[in-house]
Order: sequence, then structure tokens, then C-alpha cells
Amino acid sequence: MNFEFMKSFMDSLTDWIIPGNSIVVYKDKEKIFEYSSGYADVENKAKMTGREQLYIYSCSKIATVTAALQLYERGKFLLTDPLYEYLPEFKDMNIKIDGTVEKAKKPILVRDLFTMTAGLSYDTETEAFQKACMLTNGHMDTRTVIKCLAEEPLMFEPGDRWNYSLCHDVLAVLTEVVSGTRFSEYVKRNIFDALDMKNSYYHPTSDMTEKMARQYIYETGGTSDIVELQRSKNRSGVVKKTEGNHLVFGDRYDSGGAGIITTVNDYALLAAALANSGRGLNKNRILSRATVELMKTNHLSNEQRRMMSWPQLKGYGYGLGVRTMLNKAEGGSNGPAGEFGWGGAAGATVLMDTEHNLAMFYAHHMLNPQEEYYQPRLRNILYSCI
Repeated sequence: MNFEFMKSFMDSLTDWIIPGNSIVVYKDKEKIFEYSSGYADVENKAKMTGREQLYIYSCSKIATVTAALQLYERGKFLLTDPLYEYLPEFKDMNIKIDGTVEKAKKPILVRDLFTMTAGLSYDTETEAFQKACMLTNGHMDTRTVIKCLAEEPLMFEPGDRWNYSLCHDVLAVLTEVVSGTRFSEYVKRNIFDALDMKNSYYHPTSDMTEKMARQYIYETGGTSDIVELQRSKNRSGVVKKTEGNHLVFGDRYDSGGAGIITTVNDYALLAAALANSGRGLNKNRILSRATVELMKTNHLSNEQRRMMSWPQLKGYGYGLGVRTMLNKAEGGSNGPAGEFGWGGAAGATVLMDTEHNLAMFYAHHMLNPQEEYYQPRLRNILYSCI
């Protein structure tokens, strides 16, 4: 195996606008490639090493669906169960259609949370969040936020459409309720500790914040053409972002959708476990092979798949919280059908492949990370290297 193409590509990204990046690749539970390029802190010329802590945003969803599926394996719920059997606030939901509020004809099913078909949105400026903030005196916790969220009308009938949303934050609360354990603690015990992920957390301490890679944002100045952006190499648009994670709504909010802080080396351990029939490098099983297969099975209709309109998702369907490759020709992919994973808002991305027992975790730390450019290229380069 020769990873010179991957090194060259990662260097080209940091030569462009990405401040710094890191990658770890596992095959058959063996780390076969590790590389970093650029800077974790541009201003202070601190080199990227792969051991910096990062906000991985929506890559957190992979840990969330894994945690929930562990409880599915123990018979704590069925995917076909109505959600209100566990979270009563989601009974008798309403739908807002063309400005008119109507009673929903169908209940939200547990499966709808996994598959982003529950009718929820990612709008965090609603009255629900304002009410939760007031009820908690600004210290919003996951349970209170989700109870308030349940008072909002849905966007569509549950199960009808695919819409990327706060579904996995609700799934975190379901996990908390059926396990009897706070969500962040459940994930720590059953995933982080089980896989020896010693540098993965939900809420950073001040010491951790100091050790994190600096977070940047790319302000495009209104230009959305990726070819023009790449050609320009306009680094003036890359500015340091001082705020934390905007999708963690309070110091007691365990975000299932975006809450994890980790390192590239650490989160690659979860990817490797799922790519190897649910077993970690230390032989601890976090999921059965059968459940991993269910996770990466497409659960959407063709019409729902068309709603996944992001360019980097061409050829993919959606399983239980992960993209899953269905049409190699449509996606221009040299990898196999069944390759699965997800990405995050600051540039993290996970790729897993049970056919080749292959796992990749790549990250940079820049909001507006140009996913449509680098994600499919990373995938294709990876398969050419192996």
C-alpha cells in the first residue's frame, strides 16, 4: 500500500485554505497510515499532529446511533415503536403546512429518529429554545430542551420525508431514558471506555480548551463556486473563531448530534470497531455484526433519497444515522457499495467499510469546510492507495 497520493492531497488542502489536517487509517484492526499537514494554530505556527482535541460536530452522530443500537440489541426498544412510549411529550404532535397547523396523522417512530424522517428541523431560533433557556436560567439541559422542542409543530408527517435535523439529539434523550443513565455518561462507559478512547469528551474543561486545535471559519465573501475558491487560494477569508460549539446549547446539554470533543487518533478507534464487525482493537464488542449491517442498510425510499441533495452525498442512501453507498456510478466512487460514514461541520469525516475491514477518520477544524470538494476526493484517493 502506498499513501503518497493521500499525503499530496492533504498537503494541497493546507496549501489552499485549510489551516491544518490529520488522518488515521485502519485495516484489519491495524493502523496502516497516519499523517498530518499544516497547523493546529496558524498564528503561533503550532504544527498539526493528530493528537489535538477538536470539535467534530456531526461526526458525533456515529457514537450516538451506536449507543442507541446497543440498547436496541438488549431489547430496550424496537425501531417500529412509537416514540411517545418512551418520551410521552411526543404524543399527539402537530404539523405546520403552508402556515396552517394540523394534527399529525402518524406518530413519530423510533426509526424516524435514526433516519432523519421524524419531521424535525435544525432551527435553533424557535420559541422552544427560548422557553428552555428561561426554564433553566440559561443552563439548558438535554431533557428540558427536547421537552420544549416537542411542543413545536413538525415540518411534515413522520416517516414521509428526509430532513437533516435535531433527530439525534432526541435519540440521545431516548438513550438516556431507556438506559437510566445520563447520555454522556452512557457513551463514556459503553463506547469511550470500552474502546480505550481516553481523549474523548462531551463538555470541555478549561485545561482541555487550552489543548484544543484552534477553530477557524472560512468567510467566502458570498462566493460559492468551489473551483473559483480553490483557484483563488484566498487565505484572507480564514479567520479564527473564538466561540465554542454553537450546537451545544448549555453546560448541561449532551448533544447527540454534535457534542463530542476528541482527537483524530481517538475517534478512529470507533470507526475501526464498526468496520470490524463491531469489535474494537482490544476485542471489546460494541455492536454485533448483524447490527452494523442494519446500521449501514439504506432505509430511505428513492424519493426520500432525492432529498439528500448535498453534492458529497451523490450515490448514497441513508441508513441508521450514516450515509451508505448504493450507486457507485452515480457517486463516482471507486469504493464498494456499502461503504458508510458521516461528516461534521468543521471538517471531520468518517469512512467505514466492512467488506475490507477498512476505517478512516480525517479532520480539520474549520467551519464552512468545503465538504463537497474534499470528502469524495478523500474517499477515492483512499481506495486507490489500498
